[in-house]
Amino acid sequence: MEIPYYLNLFTKAEEMLDKYKLNQRQVKSSVVLYGKDCVVLKLYKLSWANPSQDPLSSASRIFFSIWVSPSSLKEQKLLYNIHALKLRDLKNYSIQSKKFAEIFRNSFKAFESKWDNVRVDFGPLTLMEGWKEIEPENLVNDIIGLSHKFLEIEPIVEATLERFKKA
Repeated sequence: MEIPYYLNLFTKAEEMLDKYKLNQRQVKSSVVLYGKDCVVLKLYKLSWANPSQDPLSSASRIFFSIWVSPSSLKEQKLLYNIHALKLRDLKNYSIQSKKFAEIFRNSFKAFESKWDNVRVDFGPLTLMEGWKEIEPENLVNDIIGLSHKFLEIEPIVEATLERFKKA
């Protein structure tokens, strides 16, 4: 896997995202290298991590990821998921991770059929996960498409968080 090549493709996709929609929803994006060989686009909100902590590395946070790795590329798969890490430690909220995941997943059911190969039968840290079959020449468009799909379900994360907000 040629890391610079995929970093470039993911960065190109990030640059082509609808900035108006991202700003409207207060969603940030970042292309990162996870480990030594996994190229990732992360979509997140500052409010989905603890204040004064980096939302890309905070122990307690929610984010959407799209990524490739050497093994996923061999299988021609673009992977994606939503992680909800250590939500019980998220300030201004009183969250039980299992209950949060259950509420999110019940709301997500209405959108599930729009997501390729999606699963929700994980522990509470992975709210949903799936993959999309890719053709290398369409990778940028596939990343953009998955990102825009996430923006459609971002309100589910917000509504679920709202249920656990401290008074």
